[in-house]
Amino acid sequence: MFTTIAKRLVRDRIDAFRPMPEDDRPLAAIVFGAGAPSGVGGAVAQRIAAHGMRVYVTGRNAEKIKATATTLGDIGGDVIGLTVDAADEHAITAAFERVAADGHAVDLVVHNVGTNRPQAFLKTTAHTLEERWRNDCLSGFFIAQQALQRMKPRGRGTLIFTGASASLRGKANFAAFASAKAGLRSLAQALAREFGPTGIHVAHVVIDGLVDGDRLRTLAPQWLESRGENGALDPAAIAENYWMLYQQQRSAWTHELDLRPHDEAW
Repeated sequence: MFTTIAKRLVRDRIDAFRPMPEDDRPLAAIVFGAGAPSGVGGAVAQRIAAHGMRVYVTGRNAEKIKATATTLGDIGGDVIGLTVDAADEHAITAAFERVAADGHAVDLVVHNVGTNRPQAFLKTTAHTLEERWRNDCLSGFFIAQQALQRMKPRGRGTLIFTGASASLRGKANFAAFASAKAGLRSLAQALAREFGPTGIHVAHVVIDGLVDGDRLRTLAPQWLESRGENGALDPAAIAENYWMLYQQQRSAWTHELDLRPHDEAW
């Protein structure tokens, strides 16, 4: 059995360096969890579109996705909005099939899904824990499977997961969120080690700090203001780092990147 496994691993390693068949389809990106135009997902989509790549923006809130697609389209981006629940395997599959039906090859996929909500542990139900895991971790599994099975035959592609400080440590009142994000981080590591040799770049970005986006401006504007200038992460600055990861030369890939404001305590 060991010999069989060893032979398979060697064969996979050799196959990774064989020339891949030519694929002249135009490249496209999918951003899952794009949300509002001013959030992380919207900023990443805008950065991608600015380079002329078609980008599909997805999310559960049809109104937000339509607004993001319209905003980016108004500034010249080739953007298509799709309503997708990232915890729904069939909806995710349909999104990838839509890209293929449009004649494009998926080359960049961003998993930007997170349910960052505090809750006392003794008030956290098993249902809540499982729901957070499905939204934040299982969604990454579904998206990765669809992305990687399409990227592997081409021997290229980039898959980026958005993490959080909860990916690294569990804080009080964040047991459910932290357990899901830690699972997503381990998933990203396993995929990077398995698919890196095939030419696919898998990266995990730890967002450590408040994000100056639509959600925080709506829910806690005073808190955001109290942080002062550059006290929260600028979504556009985050997007620059995502694009940098996509542009990296394979001899010097980054797997994990952590981003935080200059005055963030860590």
